[in-house]
Amino acid sequence: MTDRPNILLVMADQLSAPFLRAYGGDTVVSPAIDRLAAEGVVFDRAYSNSPLCAPARFSMMSGRLNSAIGAYDNASEFAAGVPTFAHYLRAGGYQTSLVGKMHFVGPDQLHGYEERLTTDIYPADFGWTPNWDDPAGRFDWWFHNMDSVVGAGVADVSNQLDYDDEVGFRAVRKLRDLARTADERPWHLTVSFTHPHDPYVARQEFWDLYDGVEIGLPSTPAITGADLDPHSARLRHVIAADVTDVTVDQIRAARRAYFANISYVDRWIGELFGTLERHDMADDTVVVFTSDHGDMLGERGLWYKMNFFEHSARIPFVVRAPGRLSPGRATTPITLMDLAPTLLDLGEVPAPEQFDGASVLPFVAEPDPGRTVVGEFLGEGAVAPLFMIRRDDWKYVWSRPDPPQLYDLGTDPAELVNLAEDPEHRGVAEAFAAEIHDRWDVATIEAEVRADQRARRDVDRAMRQGRFESWDFQPVADASEQYMRNHLDLNDVEQRRRA
Repeated sequence: MTDRPNILLVMADQLSAPFLRAYGGDTVVSPAIDRLAAEGVVFDRAYSNSPLCAPARFSMMSGRLNSAIGAYDNASEFAAGVPTFAHYLRAGGYQTSLVGKMHFVGPDQLHGYEERLTTDIYPADFGWTPNWDDPAGRFDWWFHNMDSVVGAGVADVSNQLDYDDEVGFRAVRKLRDLARTADERPWHLTVSFTHPHDPYVARQEFWDLYDGVEIGLPSTPAITGADLDPHSARLRHVIAADVTDVTVDQIRAARRAYFANISYVDRWIGELFGTLERHDMADDTVVVFTSDHGDMLGERGLWYKMNFFEHSARIPFVVRAPGRLSPGRATTPITLMDLAPTLLDLGEVPAPEQFDGASVLPFVAEPDPGRTVVGEFLGEGAVAPLFMIRRDDWKYVWSRPDPPQLYDLGTDPAELVNLAEDPEHRGVAEAFAAEIHDRWDVATIEAEVRADQRARRDVDRAMRQGRFESWDFQPVADASEQYMRNHLDLNDVEQRRRA
């Protein structure tokens, strides 16, 4: 064991921070996450830079904005030439392994990891490319719809459960392997679950955790008519909420299943932590827990993500670092872009200058509550880039075709009063608008996104003709080196595999 810590990164998918007890929620049963929060540093104001699965992860791994690396949506190629924290940790002397979802798109399915133990749950090709040239169109074969809400309830198995059962099993086994490895390098392991991402169906034992529990309805009811901002109206169309009537019982069932699936992920987190403890690795391992984005879960009549409202964009971010960080809470705003430099800081690996994020570790001792964080949304549901600036109590969202949005989260945490056109706040709004154009070349970014979408649609159309060649990751196990084989010494095998 070296003096540098092992680093375990645990990710949930579509987990909105406000629902967790560590962030003020009062319903979710999550003892393992609660323990991590009690023993670590909880970052109260953590945000996704792009509240959509793949671009959030691209930004997280690269430490850069999506517009800077040309990776915009769930079908954008994450270029092999973009360095990630896995590359830097590996070059800095770490073993690097990935178990679970990362939604890499393109032929490079490793991006710096030495090994990947499962395939991904979502496709690696360009089939899910949005089309801003057809803003009213829907891709029914892959867009979200309201089936997840209407059909919410109990299932013993599902596509998502099949996947996460494997992720959890492989992750626990990998930790056991790391406990008995002869490799003296410190290790980094990313474990990425796909729950509580919809569909909102949960296994019976986790559903039953909420028997007799009052499942509250959204705190902000559906917003319709003239009070609905244009982007939210487009999102309601994208997910078919504008043509689907849902009942109160269906909303409660969807929220109950979502909470139950957080409990399911929590069970696996507890098993991971227990494995660290049983193999005497807990004190030598930093555990970071986060998510790629949140879930509106019916707030404002919206579901899923793809916007910068708090339930969609605000994520958990907890760092448990025994002997390095004392437990507590941090008020400095941070984003997923800060994860890459943070992991390098923890591993004592020099960070490159091109990071758009920064290590969050200095903010624990020296809070900066006025720090500016930013976001971009460049995926489906938009017709032009959305840009977000968050500073102090202000959140400002701007997109070329839409009226701007300005919220004072200190007095209006539900984001119900748009102050952008309020005469008393005109100066604030104008300053933020100017800052948007200082930070981003908005016209160029929009042109690049549209051109990239068209090119990917052309490539995808061609790849669907003739013989199909998949980019999806194929895990390979060498059976000749598993368990006992006759080129091995049985005594040696039995001794090495015990821990």
